[in-house]
Amino acid sequence: METQAAVLWGQNQDWQIETITLDPPKAGEVLVRIVASGMCHSDEHVRTGDLPGLFPIIAGHEGAGIVEEVGSGVEDLKAGDHVVFGFVAACGKCPSCARGHSNLCDVGGMLLMGAQSDGTYRHHAADGTDIPTMVCLGTFAKHTVVNQASCVKILDHYPLEKACLVGCGVTTGWGSAVYAADVRPGDDVVVIGVGGIGAAAIQGARLAGAEHIFAIDPLPFKREMAVKFGATHTYASIEEATALVNEVTWGKNADKVICTMGVGDGSLMESIMTMTAKRGRVVVTNIHSVNETEVSLSLTWLTLMEKQIVGTIFGSGNMRYDIPHLMKLYDLGQLDLDNMVTNNYKLEEINQGYADMLAGKNIRGVLRYE
Repeated sequence: METQAAVLWGQNQDWQIETITLDPPKAGEVLVRIVASGMCHSDEHVRTGDLPGLFPIIAGHEGAGIVEEVGSGVEDLKAGDHVVFGFVAACGKCPSCARGHSNLCDVGGMLLMGAQSDGTYRHHAADGTDIPTMVCLGTFAKHTVVNQASCVKILDHYPLEKACLVGCGVTTGWGSAVYAADVRPGDDVVVIGVGGIGAAAIQGARLAGAEHIFAIDPLPFKREMAVKFGATHTYASIEEATALVNEVTWGKNADKVICTMGVGDGSLMESIMTMTAKRGRVVVTNIHSVNETEVSLSLTWLTLMEKQIVGTIFGSGNMRYDIPHLMKLYDLGQLDLDNMVTNNYKLEEINQGYADMLAGKNIRGVLRYE
């Protein structure tokens, strides 16, 4: 079949809207008509080279849609099912999945390379060129073929233009607070960066029972939105926040610090550790450039005060539990996805959508195909 997609042909180029050819699903695969796709910063990282990627590529990994066809061997999904893609597929059988860490699934790790499990591709340019898809999803397209391990069925009444957010940003931010940071009732929490992931981290910290939630972002708009999501204090910079966090916490500092900046900066780590309490935990969620190999940090923080630094992918979550769970919280009015969507765009407006993201105009922009 033919469909439309946003194709990136090279580093730092604009997205090109093109008609592509899409093969039918093979064994264990699913054809999905995508209804909406969140515009995550990670896709921009591929464009800029902060994340390595093959070119050409159809990016997009935060999507939701309706199943149109299933390949042989697919038993849990059928045409008409509403699904959200988990950006790290979960097979349920590998050692990581068996130990309860499906965000580190071996099959998911293989699919991160952009080819199907048999090493071939389903997306092709007009001239026949194979086109990899980001994490083997490619949600910047109106249709895609994905591995069944990437799909989570959800209830039909959930709005897909909101549900798409839980495929990456919301689960990543929520899990960064609830799982990776292990926020407990009464904790004091700092969230650095209030984009889609940071907004979800604030909400996760709030629902986990944090006493104070300090949101740091240089943009007034994002600081205003942080309060809507549950922040109790907002600051424009780490420098401004450090003394005030210390004051509000009576000298204890923050029990948990969650880094959700657009692009991480290793030179800030010493400052981040300064505002972290003894036995406090710093969670590094944001992407750092693959070329960054130096970090400014005195390791005596770790030994003398037992401070911790941990990393997380997908918020250390389990997509088969957390995606339906988060949608239920949305249904109950406890998780705010509506205010997280700042603007909607057509596929043809993808370059404008990312320009708006880089200008700080969006918490999350969403591409809508219907």
